[in-house]
Amino acid sequence: MPSFYRQPCPPNTRPYVIRPGDTIYGLARRFGTSVPAIISANPFVNPQFLQPGQRICIPRQPIYPACPEGNYYTIRPGDTLYAIARFFNVSVDDLIEANPAINPYQLMPGQVICIPLATPPVTCPEGSITYTVRRGDTFYAIARRFNISVRALIRANPGINPQALLIGQKICIPRR
Repeated sequence: MPSFYRQPCPPNTRPYVIRPGDTIYGLARRFGTSVPAIISANPFVNPQFLQPGQRICIPRQPIYPACPEGNYYTIRPGDTLYAIARFFNVSVDDLIEANPAINPYQLMPGQVICIPLATPPVTCPEGSITYTVRRGDTFYAIARRFNISVRALIRANPGINPQALLIGQKICIPRR
């Protein structure tokens, strides 16, 4: 079975298994969302060729940002785009470009936005290797996987917020 059948659903969506006769339009009407929202929540699904048994994600909000890397963030009370951009080390302009349907001055708690992978390229120092962050990775898990300390991992990546890792982001792994 192709991997896109098993992709986890992003935040603020629910999984749905396609049945014979289902269409994106019919699903949008049934679940009170829009065709573009379903399409953008399922970037690896061809909406013209739904197959019975195929698993897709149904958005709980009508406008859902496309997010190829799957780096979603749910807005909390008091969040601003500036604070979110600083936390994830991306520019406010990149956030706005990745989320064209949001009003940057009126964020709504519970709204889901895409955090684009707009981090600068990483050049790891000699004696270390480059690692690409995967879904579910934490500095602790990465440190254990490579048998190094979290402190050494943090020292090797001074511009990276360990609490804001993004899928697809490159970091440096020091050799022991």
